[in-house]
Amino acid sequence: MPDARRTDAVLLLVALVWGSSYLSAQTATAVLPVLVVLFARYALSALACAGLVAADRGSGPWTRDEIRIGLPLGVTQAAVLVVETYGVAHTSAANAGLIISLTIVITPLLDRGGGRGGLPPAFYAAAGVCLLAVGLLMSGNGFHAPRLGDLLMLGAAVIRAGHVALVGRLTAGRAIRPLRLTTVQTLVGTGLFLVPAAGELPTLVHVGAAGWAQLLYLALFCSVFAFLAQTWAVQRTSASRASLLLGTEPIWAAAIGIGLAGEHFTPLTGLGAALMVAGTYWGQSVERAHRAAVRTKAPGTARPATNDPPSRTDSLEDTPCPPTTTTPTTPTSV
Repeated sequence: MPDARRTDAVLLLVALVWGSSYLSAQTATAVLPVLVVLFARYALSALACAGLVAADRGSGPWTRDEIRIGLPLGVTQAAVLVVETYGVAHTSAANAGLIISLTIVITPLLDRGGGRGGLPPAFYAAAGVCLLAVGLLMSGNGFHAPRLGDLLMLGAAVIRAGHVALVGRLTAGRAIRPLRLTTVQTLVGTGLFLVPAAGELPTLVHVGAAGWAQLLYLALFCSVFAFLAQTWAVQRTSASRASLLLGTEPIWAAAIGIGLAGEHFTPLTGLGAALMVAGTYWGQSVERAHRAAVRTKAPGTARPATNDPPSRTDSLEDTPCPPTTTTPTTPTSV
């Protein structure tokens, strides 16, 4: 297989894995308390990351920045995962994957650093399309009061956008190794969820093989594997192409929810799904073009496209380690 096709295939696999994380999280929370799921996922991810760090003996000692920045990012990542996990437990996997895509258009609104100036009107038009899509997705079989899970996923998208913007600000201009930062974040999350989940940890003893399979899949595939595969792939392609392929995550989330979980789309939710995908792609392309134009006008600030990989931090995601870019643009999942 040619290198370009192999890279595209890896990126699509990452998007598929992230899209499937919503259904996996939903299945796990059906048999375990949410806080236990979060603790187990973080703990398993931390063990895997620590093992990888230990195996990479030639990478040198930990730096102060990796620890100092990883601590607050671990807290904000944990906040994202709490809201996401509770949200996906009270809505469909398809809706969860689609609504969290709002991160794409919310992040540039929060990440106004770097002297980029105001975003073009087309971006706000794309954001309006996404908001209309959210309303249709929440409507279900007809217009009614929004469902709790959909509102939580909407809140998760806002919190995640703030987290991604914070990642950009804290890591800009610093030599931080993604695996080390991921390890700190997972250790922080493990510590944060240990006490709240302690009283219900004995429930893990009664979880069958299927439940443990879901937890391992969330930790090892949707978090550790997906991030490392993303890092490998974005180093071999352009940021635009990587963003496009990783941006198929909500499509996979919807397809898996319908195909495996038997979820049904009404005409209204089907229209909302189409508008959400179109709006996020439109907003992403407008923001990326605006960013490139600003860099071109600012002497000494332009960077090669391959050094600006898209970021996904962390879906239920997920505890991936964000790369050291200032403008991550792809959604993250649970």
